[in-house]
Amino acid sequence: MVEVQGGVEVIKNDEKVIFSFHGALRIEFIGPLWEKCITLQNRYQPESLILDMQQITSCDTAGLSLLMALLQRQQQIHRQCAIEHLPMVYQPLFDKMLQPKKLPDEEGVTKHSLFSVTILGYWMVLFARDLKANLIFIGQVIYQLGIVFHSPRRLRWKDLWSAMEQVGPYALVIIALIGFLIGLISAFQAAIPMRQFGVDLYIANLVGISLLREMGPLMTAVLLAGRTASSFAAEIGTMKVNQEIDALQTMGLDVVRFLVLPRIIATTLMTPMLNIFLIFFGLLGCALVMHTLGFTMDVYIRQLSQVMKWNDFMGGMIKAIAFGIVIASVGCLHGLKTRFGAKAVGYSTTQAVVNSIIMLIIVDGIFACVYYALGV
Repeated sequence: MVEVQGGVEVIKNDEKVIFSFHGALRIEFIGPLWEKCITLQNRYQPESLILDMQQITSCDTAGLSLLMALLQRQQQIHRQCAIEHLPMVYQPLFDKMLQPKKLPDEEGVTKHSLFSVTILGYWMVLFARDLKANLIFIGQVIYQLGIVFHSPRRLRWKDLWSAMEQVGPYALVIIALIGFLIGLISAFQAAIPMRQFGVDLYIANLVGISLLREMGPLMTAVLLAGRTASSFAAEIGTMKVNQEIDALQTMGLDVVRFLVLPRIIATTLMTPMLNIFLIFFGLLGCALVMHTLGFTMDVYIRQLSQVMKWNDFMGGMIKAIAFGIVIASVGCLHGLKTRFGAKAVGYSTTQAVVNSIIMLIIVDGIFACVYYALGV
């Protein structure tokens, strides 16, 4: 029995069926032919199917996919299928299509350990990319600062006052509360070992010096990292997601001078002021503890005046200025690096806070080494 369909001739002989293809088995002709072959295969359901390719003129991956589909359908019902007279030019590609897809481990690729060369190279590339972006950002900030110093009118002073208000007065309550609690807790913790040696008076020395040199600037910076750096990253990141930054660049406005510079200057100016407030309220907390221990306010103030030196105060203020620059710069940088998507702003905000705190610890360690070398 012989049946001719478009592109294929069907020869049925007992339980064996031959699909003899002719012409071009190409993607532009394969759609109707595919449907006909499946229909014929379902109709005859042969025990043995032979796909004869002797009369084809050309073939592409679509034609080979048809052969593979017919072959797999026969194999699924546990019946035989053979492909005959397939031109040698198409045989390697067809063999490749028949090979099952293997997982990477099955192909002999070893899993990468944490310290493999590939992983190390990947992290080195990421580090170099971030370092390049950071250096470009620092260069842009320094360049725009030079322009503003040369021509102060080019700075948006209204944005500067707004940023100073956001960084300073709005954070004063939490700064005062944390400062008071730090002085109170530090004094209570120091009172126990000091009392064993009968030197309760030196609690004022311990708390006063620690607030001036270390605790005051560092705690102020950590609070601003969680409050200000995240705010800057969220504001600028939202502007980028909403394509407002692209609009500013289209209008010819420099993004660094327009958005970043006012925030950096404001944070740099307000961080030392907040540091003073934190130290003041920390000393008030310590004074409350000293009063409960039986020391008068006159004795407490006299003891502080003897131990608190101008060098200690200036050392802490220099730290606070440097911390302010770090906080604002990291927050603005991660805001500008925000990508598009639902989670982009949240991710940038989190990265700004985490990286700000890490950079604060690094900068604080550098200051500790420098002060130790200078004997300050």
